[in-house]
Amino acid sequence: MTKITKDMTIGEIIRVCPQSIEPLLNAGMHCLGCPGSQMETLEQAAYVHGMNLDELLASINAVAE
Repeated sequence: MTKITKDMTIGEIIRVCPQSIEPLLNAGMHCLGCPGSQMETLEQAAYVHGMNLDELLASINAVAE
């Protein structure tokens, strides 16, 4: 299992944990395929989208297990 961290880019998270797509979409992050997702960390994306980073990380890591 790969632990997902706030410093990983969205693109990296999706590559190492494809099942993370569902919790990201459920949280309202619908720009998973945009070019910015390859450079934006989860922490940056959560901030920009007004999401709670800790809750988002917990939901992604729950499906990554």
